[in-house]
Amino acid sequence: MKKINWTPEQEAEINRVQRTTGVTRKSAIRKMRAAAKVQAKVKAQAVKTTPKPQPQQKSAGVNRSEGIRLFKVAGRPTKEQFILVYGERGPKMTWEQRAAAGVPAEQFQAALAAKVQG
Repeated sequence: MKKINWTPEQEAEINRVQRTTGVTRKSAIRKMRAAAKVQAKVKAQAVKTTPKPQPQQKSAGVNRSEGIRLFKVAGRPTKEQFILVYGERGPKMTWEQRAAAGVPAEQFQAALAAKVQG
């Protein structure tokens, strides 16, 4: 078997493992080598898994999500219900335009009920 010249740090690590775990020198050397492999893997993963910056939501996405929220607030109306409350242009209007027409999303169901009865 080839003799290995250990550095003083490696010798100290081998001796420490022998004392703390109570194993033979041969087993202590194996444990030291295994620990070195694990540390190398951890370092490699740390380099690979740097957190990616979260992409900021674009204004189009913000506007769309607000429109969906208002659609839910209005009770998920159908196209026919939009036409009944806002007229022919109702389905093509934005919620801001609908609110300017006099019926915001929060009052849609009340306006729909009034139109159906009246």
